[in-house]
Amino acid sequence: MRLIGLARRLTTTTQNLLSSQSLAHQTSHSPSPLLRNTHHLSQSLTLTHNQTHSNSKTVPINHTNVEQVLQLLRSAHSRFASKTEAIAYLDESGIRLTEDLVGSAIRAAGDEWELAYLGFKWGERSGCSSVRIWELMVSVLGEHKKFGTAWRVVRDMVRSSMDVRGAVVLMIESYAAANDPQKAIRAFEVMEKFRLSQDSEAYHTLLDALCRNGNIEEAEEFMLLNKKAFPLSTQGFNIILHGWCNDSLDMVEAKRVWREMSSYCITPDATTYTNMISCFSKSGNLFDSLRLYDEMKKRGWTPGRGVYNSLIYVLTRENCWKEALNLVDKIKLAGLKPDSTTYNSMILPLCEAKKLKDAREVLDDMIRDGVDPTRDTYHAFLEEVDNVEGALELLKQMSEAGFDPNGHTFRLILDKFLELKQPENSLRMWEEMAKYKIEPNSSHYIMLISGMVSCGWVEKGREFYEEMRLKGFLGDPKLEKLFAVSSDHDKDKDCHQKKVKVRKKIRILIRKKHKFSRRIPLDTKM
Repeated sequence: MRLIGLARRLTTTTQNLLSSQSLAHQTSHSPSPLLRNTHHLSQSLTLTHNQTHSNSKTVPINHTNVEQVLQLLRSAHSRFASKTEAIAYLDESGIRLTEDLVGSAIRAAGDEWELAYLGFKWGERSGCSSVRIWELMVSVLGEHKKFGTAWRVVRDMVRSSMDVRGAVVLMIESYAAANDPQKAIRAFEVMEKFRLSQDSEAYHTLLDALCRNGNIEEAEEFMLLNKKAFPLSTQGFNIILHGWCNDSLDMVEAKRVWREMSSYCITPDATTYTNMISCFSKSGNLFDSLRLYDEMKKRGWTPGRGVYNSLIYVLTRENCWKEALNLVDKIKLAGLKPDSTTYNSMILPLCEAKKLKDAREVLDDMIRDGVDPTRDTYHAFLEEVDNVEGALELLKQMSEAGFDPNGHTFRLILDKFLELKQPENSLRMWEEMAKYKIEPNSSHYIMLISGMVSCGWVEKGREFYEEMRLKGFLGDPKLEKLFAVSSDHDKDKDCHQKKVKVRKKIRILIRKKHKFSRRIPLDTKM
């Protein structure tokens, strides 16, 4: 109650923190203050990572054999158009395949999905293809949007009397990741064709996959339309709520779903409260975060570490750092050891507020308590970067510490430069993604294209939209509307410019006529 009293005295008008994290709006091209003093940060993070991984146990992999297999696959793929001939050539190599070697080769093929598929077929012929390998192949094909080939693999599994439930679930997730919710739903419905029961586990997997990839409205609509087959439950609503509260931070929609639960007589549980408190905290709403925390305890639900982490974040953000530290002590007293999210929940808002000294103090506490920094720790310090050189330096530090930048890292950087109205720097970082072997997905394209248009680079945005479609991503109605509005604006602008030119010509003609009339003498009778 003391915290709620404190919340009433605070204003909560700070800007929303999106799930992709908000970024600082500075356009200075001088080296970032973080990068002028990164030795302490880099040394601490690298030391901790090396200490952790030197003690970890890893499964030994014969990289020589994997590379040898890949080279052989490349040779066979380039020399033979027929898979039968290619596999015969591979058989003559004398390499003894194992299931682990086939799986490692498929994973190592990376973007070369055709090599992965050839290796899979070779493994199948050699008797080294368990259900795990078949599912891995389906996953790789789905990731590269080769859905037709993936379905052929699934049908072959059926003919071989294998369990295809896992493979179909992978197809559902692949369609959702490709921003094709309707095909993801059809993949779920096709389970009956393979004589698989559409159980609640597969149903919830579908809802979760749709929400994780931004299709929350489609997931909610599907849930409500199928309430006879799958009765509405707390778990289903929690998945939708998690989508609005975490995957696509939208407090208005989260509140609406909260009310919908009540109208359907669905009782909220600890997960429901955790989602709502997370949403309020990320939006900077300290009062409602603490109100729900109090209500949660009154209803008999024990707050977990996730709830405390959310409260620590919003308290730090609202300049109540002392109270946030007290909550860290409370976590320890409750027998819940603080994790990396606990410390990142303080580091992030401190970095956003440019309190780098305090953020580094928390980092020191984090390392002293034996908690390993994560990518999110680096992402937090990315808030201080405001030029390409600074971004490249931090990416280098991440890699050296063993945390290779991922797709989310580049989403943050792209969003940063686009908000700073630096489209040219966004394009430079887009090119950097390829160096880290990161394939842009639909969310990267949508962010870049909308940013290009907002910065006035409409034609560049159109180019990337065409590239997005050529790569197999579905069109986005919002982007098409954005292009239409931009075209109308350009037409209005052209029309206005034409009118200005016409008026200018008319004024020139009037002036010329006036001068000419003054030069002609009046007719007078002599």
